[in-house]
Amino acid sequence: YGDTLYGDGSNLTGIAAGITTTAGTASGIVTTLLLSDAQDHKVTATGICTITVSGGSEGESHTVRIINSGIATVGFSTYFLFPSGSAPVLPTADTSISLISFTVNRVGLGGTQLLTGASLNYS
Repeated sequence: YGDTLYGDGSNLTGIAAGITTTAGTASGIVTTLLLSDAQDHKVTATGICTITVSGGSEGESHTVRIINSGIATVGFSTYFLFPSGSAPVLPTADTSISLISFTVNRVGLGGTQLLTGASLNYS
């Protein structure tokens, strides 16, 4: 009703195509992933770092690839909810790679909740 759809999709709106990636470094700081900017986030970590998030919408899926550059101890803000009730211990060795995936469960006054899983130590 009122909308005309074409076979080539030229009249479709509100549909994102592809996955965007952001990359950054974290060295002894709190690093904020801007969920509105990308779905894939690459963090090169050194020292003691904490990862937190900002933005996002309910139902979005994201990944965080963590690559250690030197010895790195990486933790997560309380927004990240893990199945066991606590964050996994990521490898600390140089060149270790871990993959954290999560879905935004809730954003708002009640706090952000990310349902999170981890695949550790690809090195």
